[in-house]
Amino acid sequence: MADTTNLCIRIDRNLKDEADSVFNALGMNLTTAITVFVRQVVRQKKIPFEISLDAGGGRKVAMRDAMAASERIWQASAQNGTDSMTIEEIDAEIALARRERKAREEL
Repeated sequence: MADTTNLCIRIDRNLKDEADSVFNALGMNLTTAITVFVRQVVRQKKIPFEISLDAGGGRKVAMRDAMAASERIWQASAQNGTDSMTIEEIDAEIALARRERKAREEL
């Protein structure tokens, strides 16, 4: 088990409740969502979304969907052991799959 630490933050109760509802619908809890955010910050070395004065609701929905998709992809890659593959290894896997598909089609 990874060495963990506690994080204590203050947040508006209504905001937390609304966030809990969204994250629950996405199959995660607030702790997991914050962990996903922090992992993306560490990986990208930046805040993983645009921060602006534009209050467009569509952007918020799109970002939520993108973050959820990113988490699903990350979880799937961790489950199947591909989360640490290099780009060269990924390219080799794709090339192999294409060769196998072509061989099946030629039968």
